[in-house]
Amino acid sequence: MVDIIIWIIIVALFILSFIGVIYPIIPSVLLIWIGFLLYQFGINEDELGFIFWTIMVVFTVILFAADIIANSFFVKKFGGSKWGERGAAIAVIVGSFIIPPFGIIIIPFIAVLVIEMVQKRTIHEAFKASIGSLLGFLSGTFAKVFIQIVMIILFIFSIIF
Repeated sequence: MVDIIIWIIIVALFILSFIGVIYPIIPSVLLIWIGFLLYQFGINEDELGFIFWTIMVVFTVILFAADIIANSFFVKKFGGSKWGERGAAIAVIVGSFIIPPFGIIIIPFIAVLVIEMVQKRTIHEAFKASIGSLLGFLSGTFAKVFIQIVMIILFIFSIIF
């Protein structure tokens, strides 16, 4: 009976981790790790070995970097400045608290637009850089969802095989 309750909690944590992609206030990767640790210490200590944990650490680092790299790449690719890149990264965090979940899309867009305009860019250049921040957010979100799915699939394979 205890195992069933732990499994229900693990599945709930995994589902919540995907909600955390939309609401960055929810620490997605932490929820996945709590699920792994619940299994490790609540169900079977011997199944998840060193290789599993090492791979999960690598994927966790990639998860943290996905947003920053994607945002920076697209803002730069669409002609944004270094300040625009930094502003977009900060605005994603701030936006998660302002009008969630839409704030994580709208606030970085507006922030990059304003930052680029302050730097004497034309409205067209500033708008283009803002589009870059939007594409960066969307691609970072896609990458995070994909990586989280891979982490969960590897967890399932580790306990089945």
